[in-house]
Amino acid sequence: MEKSEQTPFAELPEALVEEMLSKSELVGDMLYDSFKEIQNNKAKMRKQLQEQNILKQDTEVGYPGIPTTCGVDGSYAVEKLLATDFAACAAVAIEGLTPPSEKRHWEKPHHRVFIHPEKHDPDTGTIIRGLMMEMGLELAAKAPHDIVFLDGSLTTPLIYMNQAINKMAESNNTVIGKNLSEKFKNFLESYKTVLESLRTDKLWVSMPKYTTRRELGNRLSWSSHYDDRAILTTILSPGEFTSPIPLEEPQQPWHLRLPFKDKELEGLRDEVISAINRLYVMYYRPHNWTPVFRIEMASSIATNNSRIAVLLQGLKYQSGTPGILEPYPLYIADRMVKHLGSAIPAFRQTATRRMTELHQGDIGEIFFSMHGYRTESGR
Repeated sequence: MEKSEQTPFAELPEALVEEMLSKSELVGDMLYDSFKEIQNNKAKMRKQLQEQNILKQDTEVGYPGIPTTCGVDGSYAVEKLLATDFAACAAVAIEGLTPPSEKRHWEKPHHRVFIHPEKHDPDTGTIIRGLMMEMGLELAAKAPHDIVFLDGSLTTPLIYMNQAINKMAESNNTVIGKNLSEKFKNFLESYKTVLESLRTDKLWVSMPKYTTRRELGNRLSWSSHYDDRAILTTILSPGEFTSPIPLEEPQQPWHLRLPFKDKELEGLRDEVISAINRLYVMYYRPHNWTPVFRIEMASSIATNNSRIAVLLQGLKYQSGTPGILEPYPLYIADRMVKHLGSAIPAFRQTATRRMTELHQGDIGEIFFSMHGYRTESGR
């Protein structure tokens, strides 16, 4: 396996490789042209930010004490077997660099996990992804730290959960669907806590690495070749951030289907959607070795300079290691959950061994039925 990773072209026809390499050079020419466009307009775009009082220095908001932090991330995997599907998801919460260390009670375990066999169904991945979101938000809401970082956008749980509920209604996915329904109220309560961030001693923020949103680009008529984060990485100097602005409005109103009719759930859902419509976004570059961070937050944080100061201090402290391009607790949580997909075959082998211990007939039939064809995974 290691050898094939070192020689990625080993199994490809020579002519195909040569053609792709030649086309890659053309792609490089096109990408460089759009890159130069940003470089040529860098001063102009920076001036726009200054004129609209959007560009700020982290020294302007003060120097609070270093806050405690943790990062939450999750992943899921579905292995397609001959006789069934092997589905799993997990979420983990990882404390940031110490000192300081969180001294308040932190409920254990600092992870959530689900693993179960399911009948063949193309929608299993979509449904279990919703369960993964439930787990991550539960951990985030219960973490006692001053700042809780979540991976991805704050709108992603709503999107993924709505997709999961829709697919659950169409399929007969019993076990995962049952877990999803049982924890749905807790999902809404945790999500509401994160989206509103009403507690003055705690911040919940989300930090997507990949985004297509262009709140500043649309406002200032920047080139559409790049999103805001890519452009601002070129423009912002270390220690600079942008004033929070409202999150880009969706083309269609936010919607979340409920797994069953319930007045209390309807009220919670409406409060969640109302909070999503009040989200803000800002960008910050703590060091010259980090790209600009996109930070999504509640309006209660965006409108309070003291809370922003705590947030910037936490980000600066947790991204002080060159080579790690995101806050440390998110980086570690990401590395951990990424291994779930590669660990699924080991879980399958354990289950297979147990089946052979219980089976009195030809164990060859068990090995055939438990043969893995491919693993689909995601975060």
